[in-house]
Amino acid sequence: MHAISLERKHALHSVAATRTLEAAAAAGLPAHTLMRRAGAATARLALALAPHARHVWIACGRGNNGGDGLEAALCLHLAGRAVSVTWLGEPDAAPADARAAWQRASEAGVVFAPGPPTDLGPGDLCIDALLGIGLSASALPGGGPPRHAPSGALQELLQALRTSQAMVLAVDVPSGLDADTGQYADGFAPDSIPMAPRHTLSLLTLKPGLFTAQGRDACGSVWLDDLGCGALAPRATAQLGTEHPVNARPQAPHASHKGSFGDVAVVGGEGLAARGMGMTGAAWLAARAALHGGAGRVMVALLDEGATTAPPWPELMLRRVDALDWPQLTAVCGCGGGEAVRAVLPAALARAPRLVLDADGLNAVAGDGALARALRARADAGLASILTPHPLEAARLLQCTTAQVQANRLAAAQALAGRYACTVVLKGSGSVTASPGELPVINARGNARLATAGTGDVLAGLIGARLAQGLTPHQAASSAVQAHGAAADHWPAHQALTASALAAALQ
Repeated sequence: MHAISLERKHALHSVAATRTLEAAAAAGLPAHTLMRRAGAATARLALALAPHARHVWIACGRGNNGGDGLEAALCLHLAGRAVSVTWLGEPDAAPADARAAWQRASEAGVVFAPGPPTDLGPGDLCIDALLGIGLSASALPGGGPPRHAPSGALQELLQALRTSQAMVLAVDVPSGLDADTGQYADGFAPDSIPMAPRHTLSLLTLKPGLFTAQGRDACGSVWLDDLGCGALAPRATAQLGTEHPVNARPQAPHASHKGSFGDVAVVGGEGLAARGMGMTGAAWLAARAALHGGAGRVMVALLDEGATTAPPWPELMLRRVDALDWPQLTAVCGCGGGEAVRAVLPAALARAPRLVLDADGLNAVAGDGALARALRARADAGLASILTPHPLEAARLLQCTTAQVQANRLAAAQALAGRYACTVVLKGSGSVTASPGELPVINARGNARLATAGTGDVLAGLIGARLAQGLTPHQAASSAVQAHGAAADHWPAHQALTASALAAALQ
């Protein structure tokens, strides 16, 4: 068993892959072995997390997740801990493994109670063994967790877990959360984020939904115990984190020059003259991020009819769009581009060998079939493209709803990558990087401090810098997303995170 460190990559497996692994492992082991291992692992983690708990309350469901909880109760009881169990199951209706676990717990004298102790406090522990992975299976479009609300008794236990002052340890996955997508099934979402600490012990494999969408808030700290079956694990569904370091600048000889690290041109920043809505700041932020991200030279081509006469940072160079040497550049196009970006997109799509398309550039492609075809054609011409949509922009590109995108973020990112034959970063909690032929990467770095204007422009500029330095599109995107989130994670608590300050802090 080990805690999941965000400093290294981890394989993620879908529920279907996990069930395949479970069946293969169980076939070669004596009856009930996996459940007993799961219960023992849960008990070990419970003792480590709450060694001085006066009481441990375990809420157990009717299925095998409840059986894991019953085995944990037995282990804790034998260790001399005060344990009580609320079990929704019935011995005659329970699966064979869970029925055996109930029999063992009952014979050992484990206390069964209708609900949690009334005096549970911050030093105690609750264990959520109600549902596990039984609520998964979503697909885009129109996907989502199964649509059935919890019964009265189940709802009461969920509410007790979520409102308790005691720490909560979820067995495999927090109850009601789709382990594949990170979304709650209808009727299962909490009214607010619980305040007591949360931990999740994922069994056999790590699941994608623990790290994206609502999963990060639901799970808290995540642990993994493969129950001795790691060698049997099938091919991963996705990957958490990247093997590329947060500081991904390549080793370079002393005899390097600025041309060794690539040229980035940021094309965007609609001026006030067009529609009375100046957005030049977005382009400057992307350019500053590219500069601090290690690009050798950074140029800015504003779409403001030449109104700007001097850059806010002297290292940046101004260019007119018609003066750009497209074949030599990595272009970051769309940041604050407004309506004006549509006019320059045909040249960027046709001529830039490396292109990061963001914000209004994405909206233009979504609304123009000719631009969409030009984007798809880049792959056939050997040109690299990276799209960086937030969920609404992704929905426009996929011609679906934002809710459908969020219902299965992993599938949405892969669908976009396939449709436009390029790398896609679907932004949000647990950003997903997907590329044709590559294992998708989920990023669990970053926090709510990134929810401020301009941080997306900073990410686009950083991706552009890494692409210019010679990383593949998948490497450039996934490593930049991780670095962007890590900067927020390490941000001083007393200091406001603004996009400009974030750009300057990048490495």
